Amino acid sequence: MPATFTKSTLLLSLLLSFGQAHAASEPGPTALAARAGIPHPAVIAHRGASFDAPESTVAAYKLARDLGADYLELDLQRSKDGVLFALHDNNLQRTTDVASKFPERKDSPANAFTMAELKTLDAGSWFNTAFPERARPSYAGLKILTLDEIIDIAQGNPLHKPGLYIETKEPKQFPGIERDLKDKLQDRGWLSPTGSKLAKSELTVGQGKGKVILQTFEKSSLELLQKEMPQVPKILLLWVGEGSIEPKSKVTFAESGEKDKAAYYAKQVPKDKAEFQRWVDYAKAQGAIGTGPSAALTKGGDQSYSDLVQPWMNQYTHDQGLLVHVYTIDDAVDFQKVMDAGVDGIFTNRASELLKFYKRPAAASVGQVLKNNGY
Repeated sequence: MPATFTKSTLLLSLLLSFGQAHAASEPGPTALAARAGIPHPAVIAHRGASFDAPESTVAAYKLARDLGADYLELDLQRSKDGVLFALHDNNLQRTTDVASKFPERKDSPANAFTMAELKTLDAGSWFNTAFPERARPSYAGLKILTLDEIIDIAQGNPLHKPGLYIETKEPKQFPGIERDLKDKLQDRGWLSPTGSKLAKSELTVGQGKGKVILQTFEKSSLELLQKEMPQVPKILLLWVGEGSIEPKSKVTFAESGEKDKAAYYAKQVPKDKAEFQRWVDYAKAQGAIGTGPSAALTKGGDQSYSDLVQPWMNQYTHDQGLLVHVYTIDDAVDFQKVMDAGVDGIFTNRASELLKFYKRPAAASVGQVLKNNGY
């Protein structure tokens, strides 16, 4: 055997073993989460326990907290007079009685109202009408919550303190909201781990360095959040469509012939593999610790979007040293599907069901917790 062949074979062997050792030294998702102070896998209560109580209200957030969710998730907006509050929609009509309280302003965006005006609205009765099987008389009259009030809820159970998972919602409508959020979190002592005498194993999320996670679909907002709060974990939310991952098909919803938007969105796929990878690479370059992709649900429905948690996608994201928190999953069949694909946490409206799936069942039933909280 020629000596040169032996040398080149040896060199190749050394390079391969070095590559394998380097890959093995890259921390896995569990280690990445631990380093950021984020539970793995994470239970993220989407607008609170919003399957069982009106979204983004005190009933939903207290229920999620007392069931044992890791995070209370919220969409952040700013009132006309500068108060930060939680509301998903740009418009108030779906989840409040704005049409009867302010008929001439019912189509106005939420940020056209002062906080005092927003507080006059009933943000609970709609749920009883929409979901009669889960209705409770005590939901009528529930109020829109300020960020301060949600912080109070997160801190309110001495046995379990969830973290906050905060989305800057349509941040271009709220110039400077990233700075406002930093100021509020700083004022409330949420930007640094609290000095706790508890043993490390007893620390709950709301006391550790992963106590706040910031999320946004907007590249510009991610950059501003990183500038304002470089040490706080950030997630870039992903979906296929305008302003996010470019779709393969240029056919619009109106042109598609689909009867509902959910069916249309579920069929959207990234233009190509490289387009998906570009967004993951961008998230990493801007200091994000992970991505928040959409998923296609087994039963379809209005939470079913493009499947962005295929195993190769999660593997690519993990290879970049990032976590994957998928939205929004409520059924056991889909919990299993996305976990098998390799995700690291789940946004859910049904925190009780996800906690059961993770073998971390709540000490009390949903009904009992609601009753304990006066609902």
